[in-house]
Amino acid sequence: NMNEVILLGMGTSLHAAMIGEYVLEDWVGIPARAADASEFRYRRPTFGDNALSVVITQSGETADTLVALQQAKARGALTVAVTNVIASSAARDADGAIYLHAGPEIGVASTKTFNSHLVSLYLLAMRLAKANGRISLERRRELVEALRVLPEQVRGILARDKEIEKLAHKYSGYRNFMYAGRGMGYPVALEGALKLKEISYVHAEGTSGGELKHGPIALLDDQFPVVAICTASSTKDKMVSNVHEIVARNAPVLALVTEGDRSLEGVATDMFEMPAVEEGASAILNTVMLQLFAYHVATKLGQDVDQPRNLAKSVTVE
Repeated sequence: NMNEVILLGMGTSLHAAMIGEYVLEDWVGIPARAADASEFRYRRPTFGDNALSVVITQSGETADTLVALQQAKARGALTVAVTNVIASSAARDADGAIYLHAGPEIGVASTKTFNSHLVSLYLLAMRLAKANGRISLERRRELVEALRVLPEQVRGILARDKEIEKLAHKYSGYRNFMYAGRGMGYPVALEGALKLKEISYVHAEGTSGGELKHGPIALLDDQFPVVAICTASSTKDKMVSNVHEIVARNAPVLALVTEGDRSLEGVATDMFEMPAVEEGASAILNTVMLQLFAYHVATKLGQDVDQPRNLAKSVTVE
């Protein structure tokens, strides 16, 4: 009976929520919106009686997210917490909980829990799509199979660590980065930029490909590289066009492309080929590559990647 979904999160969890918004609208066919929990709590949000509020929090203790959860409940929404910690505050306060079972995440910057959040949101979206009669058995099997082979594909990216390290060292001298993507690639770009600045202390910002010409492109020059998410999707051709615009401003481009795609050969400064997979799986694999890229930039610069300055694993105060 759910007729809309509100996804609440902060930081990395908000980026997961944005991808959740995309798949819920696409697969389930109901309105979905991702919102910054710290802003949601100070608004007077409107939603119907049959709203589902999904709160995304690795620790289950994020202060702003917990308040937003209570606000959603007070306004009549059914609430579900997607969290990694059993019996956390979010799991206890919500009407239901989806546990990541990702195991302890020691590093402050969220990595595996982001990917686990995406898998959990995909499974939730498939369940709602089935309940709504919006997804065929054949399509469900395709999506489930894409998730089943995902661990091996992640291992494949990890096996290319030296290749990613070489790219990271090449780009480690730059002090500014822009990450760009469209569709699911947009929150992936935001997350890639967040990881780089969290652990390397290098300025990085994410933008949608469509937003480039509305301001961000003014920043670009030969000292401002762009990481472009250009893997296969319905908006891939638009991203290729964006890369041409970026290159025209003399900015170096590191493009993530689907294996066999030669559309940016001779255009992008560097290309990193990714497996040809479902778009949802691609978001996870692209993120793993960008996590490794950030890791190697940070270690090249001599930073502590596990305990970056000024950050805490769980933000339990406003």
